[in-house]
Amino acid sequence: MGRSDNAGATFRKGFNCAQAVLSSFGEEFGLDPVMAYRVAAAFGGGMGHMGDTCGSVTGAFMVIGLKYGLTVADGSQSHWEAFSAVQEFVEEFKLRNGSIVCREILGIDISNRAKFKEAMKQGIPQKICPKLVRDAVEITEGLLQ
Repeated sequence: MGRSDNAGATFRKGFNCAQAVLSSFGEEFGLDPVMAYRVAAAFGGGMGHMGDTCGSVTGAFMVIGLKYGLTVADGSQSHWEAFSAVQEFVEEFKLRNGSIVCREILGIDISNRAKFKEAMKQGIPQKICPKLVRDAVEITEGLLQ
């Protein structure tokens, strides 16, 4: 099973988009699945279920940080490699999905509990989010090579 398939399976088990994306890369960076799930737990549903930045996107940003993140504050490292990768990621994710904003992609503001319940009844996240998770993993894989 490839990384994007693994992330999709993780999402279908009940983990959020950010958890699915981060955990699919975690072991490569010494991050066990349980810790990846914990770190990314609050980012699902567009950051804390507010419908803002898609969890697949924030999960990918965390992976990019694991690869390119600043680890020394003495000026010997630059933020630009991470920032550049994030910007490339966003450009490609928007090309594929039209936005990086959860409520725009889903077409419903899930920060409203009544609307979220309606979205769940209609199966909207189950229909849309697995593709977002796969896209995020595929784009991130390309950026890390």
